[in-house]
Amino acid sequence: VAMGSRVPAWPIFRVPSARRARATTSWLVGPPGLSTSRMPGAGRILPAYVARPARPVRGIGSYAGGMPRSAEIATPLNAWFADNARDLPWRHPGFGAWGVLVSEFMLQQTPVNRVIPLLEAWLRRWPTPAALAASPPADAVRQWANLGYPRRALWLHRAAVEITERHGGVVPRSVEDLLALTGIGNYTARAVAVFAYGDRHPVVDTNTRRVIARIIDGQAHPGAPHRRDLAAMEALMPSDDGAAACFNAAAMELGALVCTARSPRCGSCPVSAICAWRAAGYPDTGDTRKKQAKYEGSDRQARGAILAALREIEVHQVSAEEVIPAWPDPVQRDRAIDSLVADGLIEAVDGMLRLPR
Repeated sequence: VAMGSRVPAWPIFRVPSARRARATTSWLVGPPGLSTSRMPGAGRILPAYVARPARPVRGIGSYAGGMPRSAEIATPLNAWFADNARDLPWRHPGFGAWGVLVSEFMLQQTPVNRVIPLLEAWLRRWPTPAALAASPPADAVRQWANLGYPRRALWLHRAAVEITERHGGVVPRSVEDLLALTGIGNYTARAVAVFAYGDRHPVVDTNTRRVIARIIDGQAHPGAPHRRDLAAMEALMPSDDGAAACFNAAAMELGALVCTARSPRCGSCPVSAICAWRAAGYPDTGDTRKKQAKYEGSDRQARGAILAALREIEVHQVSAEEVIPAWPDPVQRDRAIDSLVADGLIEAVDGMLRLPR
């Protein structure tokens, strides 16, 4: 059993390491029993499902050249993904549902390059949910280090306790059971069900929403997140479970690497020929996304400084006045302390601050 999963998670795909990518074959691997077929002229081996016709898109968006069928999007995008997917730890065979769950917690609003070393260290220390559940919450907060948004560490610890107590230490498979865990919302629940277990669900992140907004709706940027985003993605997904899982990952990868928010590389896009935004001449349709507040001098920075100080001190507790003595605004410092206590990230006992026990 790999990383807390009931059965070894089947790999959605395998890619060679970056230094071998140009010299060796890239391929996808689906659930056991799926045959492979050589795509004409592609010079690579792909699963049969990559070339399989998919269900048509109905009633979503508009396109000057006629509504693109899902096969027109999924087939070339999955083939592109086979050759261009980054070699990331959670994409390796045997990584397991626990590893996928931890990675999804860490990747929320955090760049991949910051996550990878801390993810690997985390899984070495706590290879199963039960291992994390047996440790105090303070250890999870310390191990979280500089990933930011440290409440995720507490939520992950609580989720590990719940998995251990409710599910025998096995990360659940159903979206409903996953949603019942602390800190898990619609995206994370579906991501684990799809990428760890291979089930067929739409998985929609910011990158996916941008890809759909441009290709289908002809918009430069997506609107605010909405439940209809799941319906839009599901309408584009192939009917085959393995192909659908691959398509979920491929859409995210396209948004991360090619269809980026500021500098899209349309010349490298495998579906540019059917992109409604490109066909319309790349109109500036506005950007209604909520802008994140400046970090420098913010309460978030004060909270991070306090947590960093508490992680590093050897005595494990310190007075409020001494925790960040050089902080220029004592009122802001005290406000940050109060918010950390309210969030359960630190404890205040007899005028001393410490990480939760």
